[in-house]
Amino acid sequence: MYARSFGAMRVSVPVIGQGTWHIDSSDRTDAIRALRAGIDAGMTHIDTAEMYGDAEAIVAAAIADCREEVFLVSKVVPGNATRRGVARACEASLRRLRTDRLDSYLLHWPGQHPLEETIAGFEDLRRAGKILSWGVSNFDVEDLDRALAIAGPDRIACNQVLYHLNERAIEHAVLPWCEKHGVAMVGYSPFGSGDFPDPASAGGRVLAGIAQSHGTTPYAVALAFLTRLPGTFTIPKTGRPDRAIENAGAADLHLGAAEIALIDAHFPRGPRPRILPML
Repeated sequence: MYARSFGAMRVSVPVIGQGTWHIDSSDRTDAIRALRAGIDAGMTHIDTAEMYGDAEAIVAAAIADCREEVFLVSKVVPGNATRRGVARACEASLRRLRTDRLDSYLLHWPGQHPLEETIAGFEDLRRAGKILSWGVSNFDVEDLDRALAIAGPDRIACNQVLYHLNERAIEHAVLPWCEKHGVAMVGYSPFGSGDFPDPASAGGRVLAGIAQSHGTTPYAVALAFLTRLPGTFTIPKTGRPDRAIENAGAADLHLGAAEIALIDAHFPRGPRPRILPML
């Protein structure tokens, strides 16, 4: 499983991890088996959040006997992101996850509480050993600039953002910002949450052709494309063990320059939007 340095943490993390949004809509036993299959295949980066229903409890069951192998991430909703609220929310997530610390803890999206308070809460947790790092999610460049001005360099571990073949807005400014400041960029919903290219479309046929030449699937080709750049990670979600193993295989898929150019031509990033897309 190919791994790279995770932002300011300077720890090695698999480029393809496992998301858990809506994983509680799958059969619980299958969901746990899928996460375990992914871990066994090297996808030890697991992302969850307090607002993901029963996901943290499902993750807890999946990692119960392998916590030390896992890079575990959860997120606090903006409504809980006061200095004291961050501490309470983190403790609740730790109880649900049945662990004593998170490897990274993220603000789920920019909110109304002062960012200074949120970051102070994160730093309190980091000093207490409850979290090893903190980051943000759905932050555009202006939000990132503000967070950097408050926290200083080498504090923001990552920015988790929407990133799939039909939504490449982050490549305009967010990804370059993250590269410049040593912040990991974690793409969520890499299969587009129902917006994966139709196999009959021109783009779908391109993916299928590349997949066939590598003996893999169009989904694996998409994951390889989305993690082609330095500092990028992705966290596909599945409730199926066989699909988890397929996803893991994408980490060792190396696309050639011509293949990347072909995908780029069929799935152009388009103009920079006024507002950063998010789900």
